[in-house]
Amino acid sequence: MEIKLVDLKAQYLSIKTEIDQAISDCLINSTFIGGEKVKSFEENFASFCDANYCASCANGTDALEIALKVVGINREDEVIVPAMTFIATAEAVTNSGGKIVFCDVNSKTYNIDTEKLESLITAKTKAIIAVHLYGQMAAMDKLQKIKKQYNLTLIEDAAQAHGATFNRNPVGHYSDIATFSFYPGKNLGAYGDGGALITNNEPFYSEVKKIANHGRIIKYEHVLEGRNSRLDTLQASVLNVKLKYLKEWNEKRREIVKNYEEFLSDIPEITRPHQHPDSNSVYHLYVVKTIPESRNNLFNYLKSQGIYAGIHYPEALPNLKAYDYLGHHPEDFPVATQLAKQVISLPIYPELSIDKIEFICNSIKEFYQNN
Repeated sequence: MEIKLVDLKAQYLSIKTEIDQAISDCLINSTFIGGEKVKSFEENFASFCDANYCASCANGTDALEIALKVVGINREDEVIVPAMTFIATAEAVTNSGGKIVFCDVNSKTYNIDTEKLESLITAKTKAIIAVHLYGQMAAMDKLQKIKKQYNLTLIEDAAQAHGATFNRNPVGHYSDIATFSFYPGKNLGAYGDGGALITNNEPFYSEVKKIANHGRIIKYEHVLEGRNSRLDTLQASVLNVKLKYLKEWNEKRREIVKNYEEFLSDIPEITRPHQHPDSNSVYHLYVVKTIPESRNNLFNYLKSQGIYAGIHYPEALPNLKAYDYLGHHPEDFPVATQLAKQVISLPIYPELSIDKIEFICNSIKEFYQNN
């Protein structure tokens, strides 16, 4: 039996007729940049997120960089970023001219630790990026209080959290601006790169639209130097189809998690994900924690059984060579450093069957019984 971490082919086959028609229409109409399909997706995604505005762009990293530019990050401005996330969150700060300040993560949710965050705020701190890691929103109530108390900008990196909520409020409710990636493996994924920003702030939205399209709204009327960061029409057409199914797919992920929880409950060597009582995760990834020193062996054993797990992420960001210049040591971020040695992502996608889930869990049980 072969079980992929994410099975995009299974998803395609489930909506093949609609996807093929959407792509065919795009090719026949020969509109490949902009047009009604892009506008329609932006309106539909804004509605899905209960936001006033959505502006699409080329990818999730561009979305972060554009957000940082829009909120006015300049040289010497500090931006606080969680130590456990993909590098795009941090590199966007540097590429926008800001200075990265890493914050350790909460030992239960793996999101930014709000108890440690305040001690990192200085006169140079301009913004906080809250990453909703693995599909669970960060503690947005506490982050919003800190934002208001210190007059900071709050940005949500929701690349893994399409449809997630906190206190029943969607992504974007608590922040100035939120960013998304539509990388193919995301809960809402394109068939290539894609990204978007949502906001309830009209001036921010207007600025995003200009920056992403060479600093213009009208052709050749460039009011500032922007960049070329557009969601192409074919990807927008695909996303419009998939968006109709996103709530259903997220619910299926939650059902899969319930099955995992049941089958893993009697394996003491595995720590299952902690669900914050106010957060309704969309489980972009189902990440469990292993006992120390066993993660890599378990990963290899699962692969030998045809089970393709993942490791998100094998190093805490401050410990990467790319950030040697900051002079950090692993002990500066004890939670993120330890998590990087223990976490393993088990397969999860809406089409994952219960027999495959049981096989995965039985394989984990067999590994620990034999080791």
